[in-house]
Amino acid sequence: MRQTTQWETIRKVLRYIRRYRIYFVASILLASVNVFGTLMIPKLVGEAVDQMLDTGQVFYEGLFAILWQIALFTAMAAIAQWFMNLSNNKMTYSVVRDLRRDALEKIETLPLSYLDIHPAGEIESRIIADADQFADGLLMGFTQLFTGVMTILGTLIFMLSVNVTLTLVVVVVTPVSFVMASFVAKKSYHFFKQQSEIRGDQTAYMNEMIEGTRVVTAFQQQEKVIEDFSVINKNLTDVSLKAIFFSSITNPATRFVNSIVYTSVGVFGAFFVISGGVTVGQLSAFLSYANQYTKPFNEISGVITELQNAIACANRVFELLEQPSESPERDDAVSPESFDGAVEFNHVDFSYVKGQPLIEDFSLDVKPGQRVAIVGPTGSGKTTLINLLMRFYDANQGAILIDGQNIYDVSRKSIRKNFGMVLQDTWLKNASIRDNIAFGVENASDEEIIEAAKEAHSWEFIRRMPEGLDTIVTDDSLSQGQKQLLCITRVLLSKPNMLILDEATSSIDTRTELEIQAAFNNLMRGRTSFVVAHRLSTIRNADQIIVMNAGKIIEQGNHDTLMAQNGFYSQLYSSQFVTTNE
Repeated sequence: MRQTTQWETIRKVLRYIRRYRIYFVASILLASVNVFGTLMIPKLVGEAVDQMLDTGQVFYEGLFAILWQIALFTAMAAIAQWFMNLSNNKMTYSVVRDLRRDALEKIETLPLSYLDIHPAGEIESRIIADADQFADGLLMGFTQLFTGVMTILGTLIFMLSVNVTLTLVVVVVTPVSFVMASFVAKKSYHFFKQQSEIRGDQTAYMNEMIEGTRVVTAFQQQEKVIEDFSVINKNLTDVSLKAIFFSSITNPATRFVNSIVYTSVGVFGAFFVISGGVTVGQLSAFLSYANQYTKPFNEISGVITELQNAIACANRVFELLEQPSESPERDDAVSPESFDGAVEFNHVDFSYVKGQPLIEDFSLDVKPGQRVAIVGPTGSGKTTLINLLMRFYDANQGAILIDGQNIYDVSRKSIRKNFGMVLQDTWLKNASIRDNIAFGVENASDEEIIEAAKEAHSWEFIRRMPEGLDTIVTDDSLSQGQKQLLCITRVLLSKPNMLILDEATSSIDTRTELEIQAAFNNLMRGRTSFVVAHRLSTIRNADQIIVMNAGKIIEQGNHDTLMAQNGFYSQLYSSQFVTTNE
């Protein structure tokens, strides 16, 4: 993917900000009021100084009137700043909320090919950590950048009203701050971008190792994990130090320039006071303005540094948002409510990696209501067939038809609605058992859920749980077999027209498996079913058994026919039931 420039990322951010333009405008107006109130105070202080000419020569009436005005402008500036902060917070966190919402919606439409090659932790890092960093930088930008720019413009106007020559002294020296800030910004953006990317790798690695703690411990790889993590951590440390170093030199450098400006104004101003060009009060006000004029350069340079980090993080979020979604549905795609279940693979070719074919010239004809078992060694293409049938992947060539309709002329939602799927890898969300079982069936009653649970033989353990159906499911609260039973119950409740069982009973003991096979037999009656199995004893009654190897059908028939051929299936079956008599 082409590298995105900073300005392209900024334009994308502005498109999100545009939705909240009312807060944007309010922030600018309130910043103007805040700056005006703040800048009036030095002017009034200077006038107050001029009310005190000498010992015993103080005009109290004029002095108190000025003090009241100072109090008024101070209150006005404080109230404006408070409302400005409210607007900035509302705008910033609304933008970040929209970004995260769009990112999650994007994940729901991404093809499996993207999710297969990107670790979950790396994607999570973009949505959580990078979005947080972006929010911090954006909020600082809104809070300090607007106020800083307006303070610079406002102080210029006020200084020009006092003395043009002294104003030129200030203006001539300050561009040095811009030069230094620009240099630091370019350097720091590069390192902040690297920091964000390595942080994503670190999150992904931590997520992967935490999920695999049992395996890591079983194979005594703790030291190797720590060693690999230390390498990533060191890389992050090195890049972070460079980013922080370049960002940290901004403030002292601009403060040095500011000190030069302040000193220059003091020296030149003293000569003007001696010559009568300005009063002591005016010089006092001018020194305050010179300090206020240079101070925003400090803040803006710090903001720019922080914005580099924010832009780098936003860029990673936008990279996710701009990933191509699943191929779009055809305009004339149909959405049938149900299927009879006739399935045909017609000369299908498919490969995950271009130039490395997996399935070649694959053809299969399945009649409605048939039970089709798919067997073969690991990597033969069994699960790939399921992915193609569910349109998780699209075939490179050939056609797949259901009831005579090409599945690419049918909406994905309709296809997936009519298939019930139980996988070897269980997935349950962190919610109650009831919510997990009824995940695909809205408004399912407790009676329907309990009936499905009894049919799936999961009711026995569910009713023994502390809160029954209301028990919250966590990773440690259920065994792998119990999780599998809940997944099977979920499919039984949805009563789909067609079934896909991919090693659905792999985590269940033999006795329970026999009971569930009986439940599956009832469920599969009259429904087209595809069963991927390694335990060949579970598919003896299948109408068709497809034996695959290297992406091709090498044998096809029922159990008795294939055993009589004494070929690959027969050897595979016999290897699972060989006995030795000694």
